[in-house]
Amino acid sequence: MTPLVLTSFTAVNALGRGNAAVLEALNAARTGLKPCTFEQVQLETWVGEVAGLDDLRVCERLAEFDCRNNRLAELALEQDGFAARIAQARAKYGARRIAVILGTSTSGILETEHAYRQRDPQTGALPASYRFATTHNLYASTDFVRRYLDLEGPAAMISTACSSSAKVFASAWRLIEQGLCDAAVVGGVDSLCRNTLYGFASLDLVGREPCRPCDAQRGGISIGEAAGFALLERPEQAASHSGVALLGYGESSDAYHMSTPHPEGVGAALAMQRALACAALAPAAIDYSNMHGTASQVNDSMEDKAISTVFGTTTACSSTKGWTGHALGAAGITEAVISALCIQHGLMPGCLNTRSIDPSFTSQVLLANQSGTVQRVLSNSFGFGGSNCSLIFGAHP
Repeated sequence: MTPLVLTSFTAVNALGRGNAAVLEALNAARTGLKPCTFEQVQLETWVGEVAGLDDLRVCERLAEFDCRNNRLAELALEQDGFAARIAQARAKYGARRIAVILGTSTSGILETEHAYRQRDPQTGALPASYRFATTHNLYASTDFVRRYLDLEGPAAMISTACSSSAKVFASAWRLIEQGLCDAAVVGGVDSLCRNTLYGFASLDLVGREPCRPCDAQRGGISIGEAAGFALLERPEQAASHSGVALLGYGESSDAYHMSTPHPEGVGAALAMQRALACAALAPAAIDYSNMHGTASQVNDSMEDKAISTVFGTTTACSSTKGWTGHALGAAGITEAVISALCIQHGLMPGCLNTRSIDPSFTSQVLLANQSGTVQRVLSNSFGFGGSNCSLIFGAHP
């Protein structure tokens, strides 16, 4: 496929606000996870919470969109000069020629949780102040971002669980390739809520300590929240860019089980193989693979098998969820940004918090950070129901 450059990108997560904060934490091996005190949730677990969201409100002109999810989205849009870069692209292409394709898992469901607890005791009616369309509705954050950036091009919200904001890159590439837009804002946002925390706990997937991906004694997921965005353009049309490009993508849907991946990683391997074929690359061309790596027993085991099937035992790989937690629908964009930072700064992160690699694993899992030239990174995102996406990013002159 024809590469698309990441003209600009940014992220906000438990590590901090913007690329510099994320990079500093990666280099310092400093986690953003902390014991859960969110909304008085009664769970013994750790979460990747973004500090200060309760004190924020969205911009006044879009006040009807105010909710935790959209506050997080706006916070990310204002990092690293991203919104200003979109304004430049809008002046260049026109508002109707820039798409907005985002991913989320639960959107602003926290607003519905609050409204449900405030319902009328006699009739059960939700409070009159509750606004489903601009908060909990899956499309709400796409609508908010589109309005915030004054864009009028194609727009969509993808919700395929934990692969949501990885699949946005594939969708945006197809739109640009088909001439339906000249550039695309891609990204995702997912915020903490009681439904997610208690829901994953009910599946016995939530760990009691900071998650330890690929560890022999891994005990489960640490839920996080995050937002991130990137601007994709054709290289010949971008006046300047980050030096990183989307080289290929691969998608699959193995539909093995509603909440459990195929134990042999069949769908995961297929997504990686399709990404390599799309980018016209051999497996040996990948320097580092950012794993989905949730620290659940089944996920990490199947991903090890899938990576070993595709890459053998020599390609470096790790999960960065020990830093950020699992941001669910925003995991794809979070790890896409981390992948881009790895290429820019020659970094291959280890598995933070992990003490001893599962002895049954055959892939080359990194325990500690390594430095060196990183030309190409493959990033994996796998969602419930077997919705899989692999992205390949590479250095671009």
